[in-house]
Amino acid sequence: MRTSSSVSSIRIAPSILSADFARLGEEVRAIEKAGADLVHFDVMDNHYVPNLTIGPLVCEAIRPHVKIGIDVHLMVEPVDALIPLFAKAGANLITFHPEASRHVDRTLQLIRDHGCKAGLVLNPATPVQVLDHVWDKLDIVLLMSVNPGFGGQKFIPSTLPKLRTLRAAITAHQAAGGQEIWLEVDGGVKVDNIAEIVRAGADTCVAGSAVFGAPDADGGYRNVMNALRTEAAKAAAQA
Repeated sequence: MRTSSSVSSIRIAPSILSADFARLGEEVRAIEKAGADLVHFDVMDNHYVPNLTIGPLVCEAIRPHVKIGIDVHLMVEPVDALIPLFAKAGANLITFHPEASRHVDRTLQLIRDHGCKAGLVLNPATPVQVLDHVWDKLDIVLLMSVNPGFGGQKFIPSTLPKLRTLRAAITAHQAAGGQEIWLEVDGGVKVDNIAEIVRAGADTCVAGSAVFGAPDADGGYRNVMNALRTEAAKAAAQA
């Protein structure tokens, strides 16, 4: 059984929630140049979560600025009406919270029908059993390591055993002939804890303030990205 991800498969997805919104096009170009694998795009509605951020028009605006995928995380309720809009705006992956959909299976299929990879997001208190009957429709599982709504929060340590449980479940699913499923972690990911996160089974890591908090004028984005990958490599070497 695989207990951790190989270095080559680790994806880093900087969250633009921590970017400078006054120069967003420049910011997403900078993270792509620095080696980001995805742009993580946090959508909050001041309803499902106590914050209000950005919508499809912003996604459409940044799409021409990068070639890497746009990873849209919908923290909204309800979700279905927004899915076609984000697909049209250039999203490549769309994830949502099961609590925000009346028909989780139908919403996952809706995302796939619009040409995007589909996934579910588990909050710290959401049980993994919510995935039991939809494994065949998942391209990605996003595990929140903070409570959603705000950037800059501290990593919740109880995420690690939950990560191990999910990695084991994904491994078993694939061993039985199932499709590839990414395992993403979002919240408080930094240079000093990414190794234990990768060791626990994550293959995709969202980093917001850790990346955008560095001064890019001094090559900070690339330096942080390289440091994150170096720590991930150490974790893989220890596996």
